[in-house]
Amino acid sequence: MEGLIAFWAASGIANFTGGQVLMMAVGALLLFLAIVKGFEPLLLLPIGFGAILANIPNGGFIDEGGLLFLAYHVGIETGVFPLLIFMGVGALTDFGALIANPKMLLLGAAAQFGIFATLIGAIALNWVPGFEFSMKDAGAIAIIGGADGPTAIFLASKLAPELLGAIAVAAYSYMALVPLIQPPIMRLLTTEAERQIKMEQLREVSKKEKIIFPLMVLGLTILFLPAATPLVGMFCLGNLMRESGVVDRLSNTAQNELINIVTIFLGLAVGSKLSADKFLQLETLGILVLGAIAFAIGTATGVLMAKLMSKMSGGKINPLIGAAGVSAVPMAARVVNKVGLEANQHNYLLMHAMGPNVAGVLGSAVAAGVLIAVLG
Repeated sequence: MEGLIAFWAASGIANFTGGQVLMMAVGALLLFLAIVKGFEPLLLLPIGFGAILANIPNGGFIDEGGLLFLAYHVGIETGVFPLLIFMGVGALTDFGALIANPKMLLLGAAAQFGIFATLIGAIALNWVPGFEFSMKDAGAIAIIGGADGPTAIFLASKLAPELLGAIAVAAYSYMALVPLIQPPIMRLLTTEAERQIKMEQLREVSKKEKIIFPLMVLGLTILFLPAATPLVGMFCLGNLMRESGVVDRLSNTAQNELINIVTIFLGLAVGSKLSADKFLQLETLGILVLGAIAFAIGTATGVLMAKLMSKMSGGKINPLIGAAGVSAVPMAARVVNKVGLEANQHNYLLMHAMGPNVAGVLGSAVAAGVLIAVLG
């Protein structure tokens, strides 16, 4: 009899709390979105499964020495995983569209407005009882608006480690939900005629230009904003490996095996912060709301800047591409292309949208550098 009692006391059924059941349901929802709806499965599947593992009573996954505990503290808390991801993203990125049309840097910069608007919003939220965000907290929360998970994790690890879990979950959730969040904003701020604008084919970019570009970007960052060099430096390293053509093995590893391995453990580690005791708090809700607002503002300001550029160019720029100024690569560019095709089935905007999209990656890294330099 005592053995049965001990067995029952150690079972999951006897130890489940309402919060754990709720968060496991959230994890299941993320798995549904990844598997059934196809919403960024590379992100949502490991995050959702990590959430389920983190809420298993007596599972030990998030206890000291557990798998998810180690993945979080070794890879995310130290900022190592974001830097490795940035190197992989750099190796996957073709800067040709941005080099061919440098004006797209303005769209990448405009989309970062959501970051600084949300910083003010986070401070204003302190007027609501139950919230108490410092300037460092506000800066870490605001970076969610850049829709760049690695940058959000890196900045939060420097400015607000105690909020890192909620910020990471919010950043990756909004990145994955780009196909749901952006299109309504894009349609609201553009006319049917604007969405139908066909853009001229981009010029061909030489190999020499592509090799010089990452070196130039790193050089300018070193001179003017060294606080951003960890992110920008790893991004440029990955891109230089790709474009130089002399280290194909390293480039292929960064693009495939390395980034895939890191993505698995990063997703699980982010999901581990969806445990009921850490996530079901008022501050977490505030971070999720502010993150959504930041992302919406970033999308809107990118589109509005593109509308202005379209008018100044005599209608040669499709305003939709401004939405790609957020850093979600290449999801935002794909969404722009999809919305453009809905308006005009012959309107392929993917390559044009990649210009502001990669500019947004650089823009979010620079914004993180500014926040570290000012607040860190």
